[in-house]
Amino acid sequence: MRLVKRTLLIDISNSFTKAAVAVGPRIGRVHRISTSDLKPSALRTLAGKTKPDSVFLSSVVPTKNSAVLAAFPNTVVLGPHLDLGVGIDYPNPESIGADRLANAAACAALYGTPAIVVDFGTAVTFDVLSAKGSYIGGVIAPGLNAMTNYLHEKTALLPLVKLKEPKSAVGRSTIDAMLAGAVHGYRGLIREILSQITAEAFRKKKPVVVATGGDAKLIAGKLAIFDQVDPLLTLRGLLIIADKNTPASF
Repeated sequence: MRLVKRTLLIDISNSFTKAAVAVGPRIGRVHRISTSDLKPSALRTLAGKTKPDSVFLSSVVPTKNSAVLAAFPNTVVLGPHLDLGVGIDYPNPESIGADRLANAAACAALYGTPAIVVDFGTAVTFDVLSAKGSYIGGVIAPGLNAMTNYLHEKTALLPLVKLKEPKSAVGRSTIDAMLAGAVHGYRGLIREILSQITAEAFRKKKPVVVATGGDAKLIAGKLAIFDQVDPLLTLRGLLIIADKNTPASF
């Protein structure tokens, strides 16, 4: 019997799949694979030579789950049927994205409630936790890359830009102008949605606001409304749920 449990954590999102082996409470190196290229052999390589004691999967691309199950048949797929450590006050729990459940679990355990989690991915999602620690709903909006990619695809002269902090609010080149519109405009979108959620759902107590996802540092890092920026929030939540749903002895 091992002294420390090894858990393989896999998070399949629309663009990239992230995987890491957690040894006890510590998450190891995070590997990224294009979700379109996800194969059982690649997942076995990520797991390393030591067989994990358990495998937990968060997925928003159901057609790719078979690749994980082929590599690790005993994989536990995250869903509302598991002990999440948070309640669910939502009309159709099965329709909540697995990554959103993992984010809620991590936020409640690590940062407390009430809370709002903003996940900057292919789409940007806002997930709302009540003061009682229940998931009560959220907001879904286009991701930052979706906006810039759309401009490039639908116009003849606008290039595809690599997102970064703009030099100024007034662009003195086409690329600088696009960066200013994307980054400053997106911060405005985030600020307004957070303002509306807070005014409607949190009149008595200010929520903790946590950012995660690929564009979190770029966008949330310059917005004072965020209390935490945690790029590993989804994997942390997956590990917290894994610990709650596996035997103490293995």
